[in-house]
Amino acid sequence: MDTYKKHSPKRLWIAIAMFVSFTFATVAIAQDSVAVDSAVTEEIVTETITATETVEAPDTVGDLVLGLNTVWMLLAAMLVFFMQAGFALVEAGFTRVKSSANILMKNLMDFSLGSLLYWFIGFGLMFGAGGFVGTPHFFNLSFFGSDLPVEGFLVFQTVFCATAATIVSGAMAERTKFSMYLVYTIFISVLIYPVSGHWTWGGGWLMNGEAGSFMMNWFGTTFHDFAGSTIVHSVGGWIALVGAAILGPRIGKYGKDGKSRAIPGHNLVFACLGVFILWFGWFGFNPGSQLAAAGEADRFAISHVFLTTNLSACAGGFFALVMSWLCYGKPSLSLTLNGVLAGLVGITAGCDVVSPVGAIIIGAASGIVMILAVDFIDKVLKIDDPVGAAAVHGVCGFLGTVMTGLLATEDGLFYGGGAGLLGAQTFGALVIGAWAAGMGFIIFKVLDKVYGLRVSPRIEEEGLDIYEHGESAYN
Repeated sequence: MDTYKKHSPKRLWIAIAMFVSFTFATVAIAQDSVAVDSAVTEEIVTETITATETVEAPDTVGDLVLGLNTVWMLLAAMLVFFMQAGFALVEAGFTRVKSSANILMKNLMDFSLGSLLYWFIGFGLMFGAGGFVGTPHFFNLSFFGSDLPVEGFLVFQTVFCATAATIVSGAMAERTKFSMYLVYTIFISVLIYPVSGHWTWGGGWLMNGEAGSFMMNWFGTTFHDFAGSTIVHSVGGWIALVGAAILGPRIGKYGKDGKSRAIPGHNLVFACLGVFILWFGWFGFNPGSQLAAAGEADRFAISHVFLTTNLSACAGGFFALVMSWLCYGKPSLSLTLNGVLAGLVGITAGCDVVSPVGAIIIGAASGIVMILAVDFIDKVLKIDDPVGAAAVHGVCGFLGTVMTGLLATEDGLFYGGGAGLLGAQTFGALVIGAWAAGMGFIIFKVLDKVYGLRVSPRIEEEGLDIYEHGESAYN
């Protein structure tokens, strides 16, 4: 017992000393290890970051720009697609209630059927390699080379094709067989629009600026149609005029004395709402045709196009109001609405190259000429166009295209650019108009002779909704 008491404190102190020594040694070793690991880790991370920056830095800005441009193109395509709703409301509002479902069905189908056909063959005919027309690439988009995704570009072009097709339905409303409407929509989507589109946006002969090309030899410049006054709107307008002429007027439109009788539409509220939707959609139609928004030049370009588009629409509506007031003693809502559309159609060709003042001049001229054209087509040519499609899209599309040759700030005649651009604009608008009207005449004539374009008098008088579709728009 005494021995235990004597040796225990000594052993305890020895144990404590060993424990403390071991602890300090462990901490020192651990700190050295952490320092080494930390240094190695920092070196690895630094090398990894440097390697990542070396690989990714050159592509970051380019990818961001391309992504922004793609989003802008697709957003513009959405806006133009929404114009189908505007066309449906305008056409339904300007026509009688008994054929409203028929109008809506045609607007639905020209986009649905047109989209399938344009993807199947129309896109290749328009943008494929070739002289008169591009090479068809059935279901295959790989032939088209562009920084922008080809699928998105196809959708953007599809909504433009659908616009050309839907213009025709309004002029031929209330008396056309629905089956025949589907047939001629096929021809517009796979033949008429893609061919004239290939001559222009597809890099064809009207926009070929190479030395020694036809346009450069004759005019010293190429045809300019930024967003489609002629390529889209006049094509649809001239086909509509020919179709309405072959189809004949609605029953009761002209009396025995040959005088025109007004057949009012059933809902101007629909028509007005439709025009506002079209106006809204046009901000995708025109600025979207820049196909880019990321660079400084693109930002200024689309902003300029927004301004000229809006100013022309406002001028078209105002001057149509004034003109209708002077001619008929009352400011007509229906003509003012068409005046807005006339201003939009007129500015579409040159919205990127005319000044704001030039845009107002084009819009004012389009609003005034539209009313004169409506009267001429109705009272002189005796062609029944219920919505004024031929005057708004055909005549004003042609007018706006030609006026671009006068008012373009760089090459326009009024700005000292000479007559070259004016000649190119006039020639291009005439050639494309002749192509559209000529092909429309052949197609409508053949369909009328073989199958008959028009419904029977009984169906026309009672309405197409029940007889053609088995349902009515209003119950």
